[in-house]
Amino acid sequence: MSATATGLPERTGRAGGAGRAGGVAVRAAGRRFARAPRSLVRVLLVSGTVFLLSSALTFGLGALSGANPAAAVLGETATPADIARMNHEFGLDRPLVVQYLSWLGNAFTGDLGRSWFTTIPVADSIAQALPVDLSIAGLALLIAVLLGGGAGIAAALRPGSRLDRTVTAACTLLGTLPGFVVAIVLVTVFSLKLGLLPAGGYVPLDVDPVRWLTFTIMPAAALSLEAAAAIARQLRTSLVGTLQENFVTGAVMRGLSARRVLFGHALRNAAAPALTALGMSVPMLLGGAVVTQQIFALPGLAQLALQSAEQHDIPVIQGTLLVTIAVVLVVNIAVNALLLALNPTARRRGATARASDADGATGRENGRGDAS
Repeated sequence: MSATATGLPERTGRAGGAGRAGGVAVRAAGRRFARAPRSLVRVLLVSGTVFLLSSALTFGLGALSGANPAAAVLGETATPADIARMNHEFGLDRPLVVQYLSWLGNAFTGDLGRSWFTTIPVADSIAQALPVDLSIAGLALLIAVLLGGGAGIAAALRPGSRLDRTVTAACTLLGTLPGFVVAIVLVTVFSLKLGLLPAGGYVPLDVDPVRWLTFTIMPAAALSLEAAAAIARQLRTSLVGTLQENFVTGAVMRGLSARRVLFGHALRNAAAPALTALGMSVPMLLGGAVVTQQIFALPGLAQLALQSAEQHDIPVIQGTLLVTIAVVLVVNIAVNALLLALNPTARRRGATARASDADGATGRENGRGDAS
């Protein structure tokens, strides 16, 4: 590979080499972006638009709530001078659009403001609470993938069997059970009756992995069952149809092992609906975490948002909502990128579209050359 293709200048010893290096790097990044599949670029553009609209809505709801730091902190004893002074201190005496642009610009630098009550930076409070949510959600997604994926594959390999009907019935039942109901059942059985697991609390993963697992396994299991049921249903339906495709029959006739046909060919093409269900489960996990964290006394982001809502602490509410939106959008982008990596058809469509555009551009250039 040439030096130019890697984004580095061929000769850096000459004067102005650093400037040319930067220009080459920018052009190389532009070429890589242009070669990116259009579907992924569209997802990035849509996600950016959704983030801006959601941030505006989040900030607008906080501004329209009528909450005031002086009234919230000082109470009924606040004088007009006190209210004016505190409004100026928090920047609430500026136009609403200016407040939003300032808040959003500071958010991109990691500054989400300060709590009205504790004056602690919102980013610091979120940095302490967010790892709890991410660890529990990550463990819940792992359980959902293992449980739902295994059940969906097993049911698809024996369509119409007793196992298939059992998996379908179990998915229907688990899909209707709210996470907090499962959480209460788990606490009653494993904590109160058997005494095997603690009923609440949290220990960080980097402090003691074993104790972290004992504290997070029940809330993660309570949140994972609905996602596991959705994954199993989608994977079973998609895999049953994929196993009947011609390319699977051809792979079997070529003498490939059943394991290789399943995991190397069929599952790769059938995984898209299950991955979509997995991505859609993330907002449900974050939403269900509000009640689940209350049951298990977990100091997570949902608990922080709930306490802030009770106190009308608008900066903390806005910060937690903005971070939650960002997490959901990042997961959505990752799922779409994974879908594209697993789906060769989408890549071929993207390559065909780019080749068609290139042929069209060449034709237009030739047409202009003939006319001249």
